[in-house]
Order: sequence, then structure tokens, then C-alpha cells
Amino acid sequence: MLDVTVLYCRGSYVSTSLMPIEIFHSAGFMWNVCMGQMPDPRFRITSASVDGNPVEAAGPVRLTPDKSISEIGGTDLIFVPTAGMDIDELLQSNAACLDWLRLLHSKGTLVAGVCTGTALLAEAGLLDGRRATTHWAIATAFRQRWPLADWQPHLAVTEDRGVFCGGGLYSAIDLALYIVEKLCGRETAIEIAKSLVLQMPRTYQTSFAFLPLGSNHGDAAIRRAETWLCDHFPSEVNLDQLAGELGMTPRTFLRRFKGATGETAVSYLQKLRVEAAKPMLEEDRMTVQEISLAVGYDDVGFFRKLFKRYAGLSPSAYRDRYGHPNGH
Repeated sequence: MLDVTVLYCRGSYVSTSLMPIEIFHSAGFMWNVCMGQMPDPRFRITSASVDGNPVEAAGPVRLTPDKSISEIGGTDLIFVPTAGMDIDELLQSNAACLDWLRLLHSKGTLVAGVCTGTALLAEAGLLDGRRATTHWAIATAFRQRWPLADWQPHLAVTEDRGVFCGGGLYSAIDLALYIVEKLCGRETAIEIAKSLVLQMPRTYQTSFAFLPLGSNHGDAAIRRAETWLCDHFPSEVNLDQLAGELGMTPRTFLRRFKGATGETAVSYLQKLRVEAAKPMLEEDRMTVQEISLAVGYDDVGFFRKLFKRYAGLSPSAYRDRYGHPNGH
């Protein structure tokens, strides 16, 4: 069982504090109950505030935590909710969290923040050199204040080397489901979505699906290549040209890419496209041929073969198993 700590901040929006708790609580529980099976909870959830005292949330609500942050000696995940639009107040009233976040993350704790809550992650230095997102209305201010973070406000969810961010207020739902999928598997996340009648995670605040970067490695040039592929995978991709832009020969690029990621560049690109197709199939709004074109394949037969290779199911079978309950 994994330990999750949800931080209660003064001015927090209650939904972004409690909805993730309900989602984590539902993992292995709600679907099992609905199906008449024995519950098998996947998370142990604790709430905490800076000093352990209740906090005044947004609106006429008080949130009472289980503990103070000083009592949290270790946890697998820290989840920071949206905490109002006064960023200076947020940072001042939660200043004691910064060293705590740094320390636990240095020990391997995953850290997640939503909307303005990402300010605490940024102030702690956890977003330096990492992809991050936040609410579109404050993205410019955040970019100016924390220029070392790679702000991507068009994304609803980002993941980069153990740090997760959610965009707008209700991206808390997307982010919590996304984290469940990462830690417990896609099937568990889909069971939660079906049992709570939620959409699977929106991965973009605008369009298309965000795809996480690969494994943690120290090759900065290959990291840039991964980022470029994540941003451009629906288009025609010329790996030789990408190698040239990184100042490498094609042969050197392919060797370093495999060494850093454990994947060939071609299989990496194929997996990106298959992962992008999954939420489209779950939504049941597009034909398989339309999805094939949307992720970069003109040949739908080739797409079907690739999808089955990496997903273990044909696109149609995947849709039948994982399609949203409000779908066909």
C-alpha cells in the first residue's frame, strides 16, 4: 500500500484538496464494491497542514488535517492543492513547507501540485529544469518569477522526473487519476473513472494528449530530443534532421538515444503515438482511421498492428474494454 499525503493550505479550494483524496481512496475499493468483490485499497491517505491546526479554506469551510508536516517522516507522494490567487500570501503562510518538500523529494518522494499550488513546488526549486504547468491566467507571471522551470500552460498534466503538475482548478481530478495510472496501472485508473463516473484524465488544457518524458537520465541532448518528439509526434518526423539539429550524426544520435532511454528512437515514437491514441479510443468520438491519422499514421492497417503490439489489444478491442461508460 502506498502512502499519500495531501497538504492543506490556507485558502485552498476544497475540491482540489478533497477530490484527490476521494480518487486515491477509491483505488482498489470503489470498483470492487460496485462489482460485489472484496475491497483491496491501494493507498493509505493522510492530510497535513504546516502546524497541524485547521486551515481556513476558500469559502466558509475549515479543513482539519490529520497531522502537521513535521509528523510526516516519510511518504510516497505529496499532493499540493490549489491555494488561492495571492501567491505571496501562499508562499508566506506555507514557507515551512519548502524545506520539507525538498527533503522528502530528495529521499524519493513523488511531489504533485495543482494550479497555484505549483508555486510551492517552484519556490522549493523542484521545477527547475523540469516541465511544469499551471493555470493559464497566471502562467506568464509564473514564467517571470520562476524562469528556470519549463512552463507549458497548454498542458493539463505534466510529469518530469518524479514531479507532477496540474493546470487549472479541476485538473486536480486529471492529475490524481494520472498518478493512479502511473502507480497502479491503467486498468485501476479506468475502474475509478467508471465507478465515480469521471472522464479519464484530460491531458491538454487545449487539445491533444500529453505524453510523459522517458526515464530519468543525464543526457541533456536526448532529453531535448524526447521533449521535441512529445511535442511533434503527430507530424511527420525526420530523425536524421532531429539528429542534425542536436549537432550529432544520425548514427551517434540513435546510439545515444538507445543508451539513455532504453528504447530505439523509432520504438519510442511509436509508443508515443499509441499512448496518444488510447484516450481517443476511450472517448469513442472518432473512428479508428481518424485516430490513426491524428497520431501520425496514414496507413490504418499499420497503426492497428502497432497498437496491438504495444497495447496487447486491437484498437477496437481496447475501445470495447476501456471505453468511457457514457460512450457507445
